Amino acid sequence: MSGFTVGFLWFLLFVGGGIFLAYQRIDLRTSTVATGIAVAAYVFFGDGHWLWNIALIAAFGVMVIPNLIEFRREKLTKPLLAIYRSMLPSMSDTEREALEAGSVWWDGELFSGMPEWDRLMSYPAPKLSEEEQAFIDGPCEELCQMLDDWNICHERADMPKEVWDYIIEKQFFAMIIPKQYGGLEFSAYANAAVITKLASRSPTASSTVGVPNSLGPAELLLHYGTEEQKQHYLPGLAAGTEIPCFALTSPQAGSDAAALIDSGVICKGKWKGKTITGLRLNWDKRYITLAPVATVLGLAFKLYDPDHLIGDRDEYGITAALIPTDIEGVEVGRRHFPLTIAFQNGPTTGKDVFVPLDFIIGGPEMAGKGWKMLVELLSVGRAITLPSTSSGGGQAASYATGAYATIRKQFNTSIANFEGVGEALTRIAGHTYIMNAAVAVTAGAIDQGEKPAVPSAILKYHCTELARKVANDAMDVHGGKGVMMGPNNYLGRAYMATPIAITVEGANILTRSLIIFGQGAIRCHPFVLRELQAAGDSDPDRGLIEFDDALFGHVGYAISNMARSFFLALTHAKFSRVPLNTPTRRYYQNINRYSAAFALASDFAMLTLGGALKKRELLSARLGDILSSMYLASTVLKHFEDQGRRATDLPLVEWSVRTLMYQAQEALHAFLRNFPNRWIAMLLRVFIFPRGRTYSAPSDEISRKVVGLVTTPGESRERLSQLAYTTLEPGNPLGLLQEALELTKEHEPIERRLRQARKEGLLSSDYLGDQIPEAEKAQVISKAEARNMRAYHEKVLALLDVDDFATEELARNPTEKTLPANKEASGKPAREKTVARKSSTKKKTNKKVAKKTAKKSKKT
Repeated sequence: MSGFTVGFLWFLLFVGGGIFLAYQRIDLRTSTVATGIAVAAYVFFGDGHWLWNIALIAAFGVMVIPNLIEFRREKLTKPLLAIYRSMLPSMSDTEREALEAGSVWWDGELFSGMPEWDRLMSYPAPKLSEEEQAFIDGPCEELCQMLDDWNICHERADMPKEVWDYIIEKQFFAMIIPKQYGGLEFSAYANAAVITKLASRSPTASSTVGVPNSLGPAELLLHYGTEEQKQHYLPGLAAGTEIPCFALTSPQAGSDAAALIDSGVICKGKWKGKTITGLRLNWDKRYITLAPVATVLGLAFKLYDPDHLIGDRDEYGITAALIPTDIEGVEVGRRHFPLTIAFQNGPTTGKDVFVPLDFIIGGPEMAGKGWKMLVELLSVGRAITLPSTSSGGGQAASYATGAYATIRKQFNTSIANFEGVGEALTRIAGHTYIMNAAVAVTAGAIDQGEKPAVPSAILKYHCTELARKVANDAMDVHGGKGVMMGPNNYLGRAYMATPIAITVEGANILTRSLIIFGQGAIRCHPFVLRELQAAGDSDPDRGLIEFDDALFGHVGYAISNMARSFFLALTHAKFSRVPLNTPTRRYYQNINRYSAAFALASDFAMLTLGGALKKRELLSARLGDILSSMYLASTVLKHFEDQGRRATDLPLVEWSVRTLMYQAQEALHAFLRNFPNRWIAMLLRVFIFPRGRTYSAPSDEISRKVVGLVTTPGESRERLSQLAYTTLEPGNPLGLLQEALELTKEHEPIERRLRQARKEGLLSSDYLGDQIPEAEKAQVISKAEARNMRAYHEKVLALLDVDDFATEELARNPTEKTLPANKEASGKPAREKTVARKSSTKKKTNKKVAKKTAKKSKKT
């Protein structure tokens, strides 16, 4: 064997062995022993120059030093701890409490760079109980049947009384309340399923039902209320005799809760004829869902104790209390009108409202802990209500648009056959599948005891954004049908509603740029939170020991991720271990690869930028995008398994995961392009993209398969929209569209015969309505076929129809008539008449508003 070959083998031993040890995350002591054996073997059996021997022995000696624990702590860790403390960014109480909220689940595995797939796959598939399924099939189905969105939003600006009564009677507000207090005690998955179904029918109904079952008085009481408070409020909330709302947002404070100026001052005052120590509250809130009809108001405010009546502190911070809306000083009743969606939403104010201290949720001992309560509950509620609403909208859009694109013909063919339309249909179906998977898998984890703070932020942001994309694509496919409002428009109201979900429970821009990675980087990282806690430990010796352990664990973790990222990228992750040997195997491996790359990029970002990363919002947002793409792709794979690994659904899975992982690749690329330290960026690119950006977006072939699934009656189409309200009845467009879709497929052979007859000159018209009698007369089709075709054609025309109105029907004040612009009246020019009419209308309107306000004030 030549000297070169022998030298190359020794090189492979050291380099390959080092990569293997790092890749497998072998502990420091074992790695040191293995390296020592390799060095000894080279020194004794190798034929290298004596200088190489000395260099290897010296390098091994450096590796031995970290194993000398006491020496390491004093000489290395102690100075590094001092530097670390000086680099720590400032952190507000609200940020600290947000970081400590919830639990770390699959997000932590993705952050590790080496996800343990068995942890995710071991969770049982979410399933409805018999009672929950009966509620979906019974009351939920019946409520959907009662809803008429045009009547609710355009004619009434509210749900009819019988709908309100039904919601209360069937306890839709009590899904999260335990049975011991009279509630339904549904699982998180059932809660999500109900909201999904309602959202497929009416955004007003889903919002009305969703809020009391999310972040509100019931949830706060269940987790933090005293037993007395629970007994007082929960039975009423379950029975619907109490209507709840929760007021956080103020004109001056939206996402920045620390900026609240709503206040509560502890003082003496009168309550029911007695002088007690209580709270004097003043607040001004807006955007509060159910506030106009609420009987009990959950209120967030800053608590002050200037006279030290309950302790020695002047200020306690954000506190939460329950306030009956019928006491003196509380004002509710006026409404906002969010993009013409008619759910009850409005402002509430309180002026010198005095209440007892035990109105604080959890009693006086919970003073100042309101923000902690809210962020802990958001880690669950934020993963259910808005994502489920988005999923319901997506399911309705997929079901409707797939059918519409098939029955709508242009150029003698269904518009679904045009590739441009097909591209939009693919996105609608794929994005809906992603939302369905994310909601189902995350709700299932919540039912297993998880409180996934970071995944809940991922779902809130991405599901609402995907719903917006779905609405845009559905509107593009429908064209004028979706634009013309009226009873026949089943798309426009949902389209208008999509921005509402974008703005609540943390505005989406903020969620993406600050929360997802900002919270995840500390909460989910295996070592960063431990390092932070150790650095802040009041016991210096204990802090040093903890910091030392976390720091050197972190170093090993970073080295491992460098090795894993490089090797997985170089081999396209083909040798990466995954839990299943199925057609989806490669997607698990792709997530493994990007998990390692993400962990590496995150570490270098935090190491080089430190506290400044907090201000580099676009870098943080891109890292959050990578984490989100991996999380959503993981839920897609888990959802596919939970649904029985149906082969017909594979195109949806492939499109979804490919789209998400391609987005992860591009986000990593953008992160590296914009990383301020160019030398570090170049180094990272070597380890992350040694072969360049090799991941591709879904192919056109996959898209064509997805279009086939969503435009053809079958199991895959039904599974995609399994919770949507699709019952066939006169008032339900989804059911009617499905009927028309099935009839279209059934009548395709007859339509082909008609087209052939037209080509042969047997028919003179290109219009189907005229062709039917011609074809019957020419005996191209039978009388029965002609009769069936007429019925089918009429159904299609009815579904394609749009509404039109007389001018006075559209006017806000139908008693005022508008003259044509070119006419004169009463001897005045048209322009003068118009000005006079406007002035008169304005006066009348002002009088009406004044009367209305006076009546409301009197009533209040």
